[in-house]
This record gives sequence, structure tokens and C-alpha cells, in this order.
Amino acid sequence: MRTLKTNIILEARASEQPLVKKKTPPVCFFCTLGSISLTPNINSTSTQTLFLNQFVDQPHHTMACALIILLVAASAFTSTVIANSEGDALYALRRSLNDPDNVLQSWDPNLVSPCTWFHITCNQDNRVTRVDLGNSKLSGHLVPELGKLEYLQYLELYKNTIQGPIPAEFGHLKNLISLDLYNNNITGNIPPTLGKLKSLVFLRLNDNRLTGRIPRELTGISSLKVMDVSNNDLCGTIPTTGPFEHIPLNNFENNPRLEGPELLGLASYDTNCS
Repeated sequence: MRTLKTNIILEARASEQPLVKKKTPPVCFFCTLGSISLTPNINSTSTQTLFLNQFVDQPHHTMACALIILLVAASAFTSTVIANSEGDALYALRRSLNDPDNVLQSWDPNLVSPCTWFHITCNQDNRVTRVDLGNSKLSGHLVPELGKLEYLQYLELYKNTIQGPIPAEFGHLKNLISLDLYNNNITGNIPPTLGKLKSLVFLRLNDNRLTGRIPRELTGISSLKVMDVSNNDLCGTIPTTGPFEHIPLNNFENNPRLEGPELLGLASYDTNCS
């Protein structure tokens, strides 16, 4: 009987022993962000997120957290570099222009992104898509740096007194839909590089002082719907192929040295351009 009581007492005491809790590894706060897109400016965000979700399920929490922090920092750095590059290109334009009404006053090169500047529009990835400076009393010159705005869709600089040539670098604006430079004092030739703008719909260069031929490279822009080069000093003949089949002749008028539509095989392309 005494032995039985002793066993009961020992079992009771054993049941009173505190339970040893199994330690769980600390949870990194950043690891909980694995399913959130932290880097919208990086095209490979979904790939990175998938990789991180698989990685943080492993016990190597410290390494996973460090990796996530590095990726976030790298993404932020890349976004800043892109924004600064576009800001530098736009600020180069500001430096080349005279701005009597201070419409470019907000174009501060010390800001991280030009998306906060007046007359600038950006997409959701903070890439510049529009420059709207029409009828702003600006004078000066265009700059080749604008060719670095690879997401630019609308370049609106009409009704100013801008002079000098159209930079050949505008041919790098692969997403450009509208190039409106009409009613300025722009001189020189129409750059053949504009034929690379395969998204271009509107090309309005009328009422300037452009010279030279109409580049045949423009006939390869199937998206081109509106082109106006009237009131310049162009020479040669008017193209008749590609989008030029549907552009009215009055969009070429008042170019004293410009002949009529090109007669393929009969009319010389270089007429009156010597």
C-alpha cells in the first residue's frame, strides 16, 4: 500500500513539472512581405516574389531577410537612377530654353523624380510619358537628350519660338505617338531617323522654316495618320506610298520648292533641291 501511494505521489509531482516549450525561430518582419510586390519598377518583380516565397519557407530566415532587404534596396536604387536620368534629360531642355513666364520654374534637378514637375506626366512606373509645353512663350533650342525618354508618347512644343534643328536622336523615342512642333522657327532638315518611330500617329511640323526633302523613311510608318509640313521651305516631291496615300495635299502647301506628288519612275526625287 505504501509503495502504491509513493508511486501516486511521484506521478502527481511529475505532472506538475513545467512543459518545455519548443523554440520557434524568430519571424522576420520583412519576410511577411514576400507576397507583396515591392518593386513595381522592376519587370522581374513576379519572378523575384515567387523565388522569395519559396525561399522564406525554409528555416534560413536570417538569410532570407537579408536577401529581401537587398532586393528592395536594389529596386529603389534602380528606380532612382531611371528617374534621375529622365530628369537630367528634361533639365537639359530647360537649360536650352528661355522661359520669360517661368512655366518651367518647378523643374528642380534636385528632386528625385521629374514626375512632380508641372507640364510633365508619368505612368504608374514613374516613367515620363508626356511633355506639354505648347503655347508657353518659350524660345531657344531642342536638345538631343530628349531622345533618352524611351517611354515618351507625347512631345508637345507647338506655338513657341523655338529655333534650330530637330535632333536626330528623336528617332530613339520608340513609343512616341505625337510630335507637335508646329508654329515655331525650327530650321534644318526633317531627320530621316523619324522613320524609326513605328508608333507615331501625329507628325505636325507646319509653320516652321524646314528645308530639304521629305524623308522617304517616313513611308514605313504604318501608324501615321496625320502629317502636316505646310508653310516651310521643303523641296523635291511628295511621297505617295504607305501612309502618304491618305494624307491630303493641302498638308504640303506653301512650300515654294516642293513639287507635286511623286510619279514613280518618271519624276526625279531631287527636284529643286540642289
